[in-house]
Amino acid sequence: MRYQGFKPAFARLFAAAQGAALLSWGACAAAEELPAIPSQPPLLSPTSEAAAKPKHGPLQLQNFMALPVQPDRPSRPRQTVNMDLEIRYLDGVMRNPSAEQGEDHVRLRGYRQWCDPDKKSCPQRNDAAETLQFVAPRIEARPGQTVRVTLHNNLPDDPSCVSQGGSANTPHCFNGSNLHTHGLWVNPAGNSDNVMINIQPGVAFQYEYNIPQEHPAGTYWYHTHVHGSTALQVSSGMAGALIIRGDRQPQAGGGENGHGDLDTLLKPVKGGAFQERTLVFQQIQYACRDQDGKVKTYPDERYRCDAGDVGKIDGYDLFGPGRWEKSGRYTSINGMVMGKLPDAAVGQVQRWRMIHGGVRDTIALELRLRRPHPARTLVGLTAEKSQDYVAQECTGDPLPLTLVAADGLTLGQAMQKTRVVFQPGYRWDALMVFPKSGDYCLINRVQSSNVDRVTPYTRLLGIVHVKPAAAGNMDGSPAAIERHVKAQLIKAARRNYPSAVAKLVVADLERDIKLTRFVPHADILANEVTGRQRLAFNIDTTSVPGASFYQVDGKPYDGSRMDRVLPLGGVDEWTLTSDFVSHPFHIHVNPFQIVKILDNKGRDVSGPQGVPGADEDDEQYRGMKGMWKDTLWIKNLYSGDPNSSLNKDTGKYTFIVRTRYERYIGDFVLHCHILDHEDQGMMQNVRIALPDEKGNPTSGHH
Repeated sequence: MRYQGFKPAFARLFAAAQGAALLSWGACAAAEELPAIPSQPPLLSPTSEAAAKPKHGPLQLQNFMALPVQPDRPSRPRQTVNMDLEIRYLDGVMRNPSAEQGEDHVRLRGYRQWCDPDKKSCPQRNDAAETLQFVAPRIEARPGQTVRVTLHNNLPDDPSCVSQGGSANTPHCFNGSNLHTHGLWVNPAGNSDNVMINIQPGVAFQYEYNIPQEHPAGTYWYHTHVHGSTALQVSSGMAGALIIRGDRQPQAGGGENGHGDLDTLLKPVKGGAFQERTLVFQQIQYACRDQDGKVKTYPDERYRCDAGDVGKIDGYDLFGPGRWEKSGRYTSINGMVMGKLPDAAVGQVQRWRMIHGGVRDTIALELRLRRPHPARTLVGLTAEKSQDYVAQECTGDPLPLTLVAADGLTLGQAMQKTRVVFQPGYRWDALMVFPKSGDYCLINRVQSSNVDRVTPYTRLLGIVHVKPAAAGNMDGSPAAIERHVKAQLIKAARRNYPSAVAKLVVADLERDIKLTRFVPHADILANEVTGRQRLAFNIDTTSVPGASFYQVDGKPYDGSRMDRVLPLGGVDEWTLTSDFVSHPFHIHVNPFQIVKILDNKGRDVSGPQGVPGADEDDEQYRGMKGMWKDTLWIKNLYSGDPNSSLNKDTGKYTFIVRTRYERYIGDFVLHCHILDHEDQGMMQNVRIALPDEKGNPTSGHH
């Protein structure tokens, strides 16, 4: 539920805030009522069969794809699951704690469970404005399934969309759409994970994802991906969790095929360990405009919506350096702004699946225990002033998080951090333990690890309420948290596996919580490499005064140009850099393994201990050596500041990764996952082709 009973609750809160001078600390805390953050986004319910025949209207192929190769021969019958997803305008309210009215009316593009119009009701969803969740439904699937998602584009025609006569890298035509399954290892062609099609308003199209039997279980996500409108639609909330659940246990015989799914170790115990939360972080930057089309703001540049206004996301003037921070908007969690996560208990180990579903700005997550009787209420707290609130009220030591998976792929060894950095597109799975009862602050404490290299800032995202346990509080030191997590994992291994398997898993866990029996891919060694690739991001701000050109390898995106043709079965080592500021590199289909990350002084900052004296923000890279990912922050300290002692070369970091091109041929893309950069040209086309007898890619001819 979203804002059930929110208006009267807020009225009470605002009245309490106005009389704050008369309240004691205890009364102030009692007056604070926060809406609950759902533990999961709503589930997209499967249908028994395709609910409607897709209307194959003007799909607008942006680029033709090679036919798929389907060597998959599952050992058991493939189960087919049908789902129906709708895109439409959602009219509702977004909580805005800094506004006098406590909320803003908004009209946003969004995904919903599609309902057959011939039916009188849709029990799977609630569209009442005050309870509407601005987060997409959660999709769940399993290895070996065929998942068919019929996408119904029920947006109206975009009146501003006329024949495109200019550059394809100028954002345009905001109501066409498609669907990208970010991180899935599936066919990129045809009606599978094909981002080269554009589904027009009034058209329905059925995607079919044949998930391989050996696909890793993990935390993935989906979002729209039409070049020229991706950022605008994702910023509107068109992003959702995609969970692949697995039931494969590790095998006592070992070997790569003997690796299991982490899900089998982290089976939830009713009322006990490993209860699961899926948290989608979004940055919905809606704005209200005046009669001249200008964004309404307060004197401090925060966005303003007056009574009767409706907030929208309708132009790319909302995106750019520092604009998210200045807007004063709040990062939402599962569609909820500044809410409270309930149902945690002291000592209970929870699994948090966390997804950065935003467009461009870094999230650096910390949790700290709040003072028992806060002197300040959260009512009326602006995003900017939340920095003072955190400093005064969130005074506990930072809570250690135990990371077990990155971008859906299980780590070789659990890793403890007190500050977890999410760049756009990142996912982290963490095991959470709260050592004391009370309220914990969910904090976004950004250093300089953001696209704009802006001044560090702190924002409060919400509160976690932790209930006391019969055994009382526990030691909250990092070492004690590690021992507790290890003990719970060992207990789970002995409970969930046959003795021979449990013995192997426990032996790994006792060695600093190693998870080697659950890593989905074998390491790529140097002698396996068959080719090399280089890539450099850049924003050209000098060629034309007042203009910026978003480039990969010195060129903006061209849909008719094939930038890379790579052989099926090949193994490449990639060198990734950026010539101007930092950018998250994302490539579709095949994940990559990190070999090393060299800072601007040539030091490898990806080892388990990091590097003493390195840039403070390089803590985000500690422990990444050997990690599998699909999205990676490519850093350059140079931001164009004429007073800086750095330039594009002396500020440059170098990232070495390796990847295998397995199973699938076809065309797809790589790009910067700051999505307004992608929309404006920071993207390349990639083709995986069949090799010839020498291993070189071939071109098909009739």
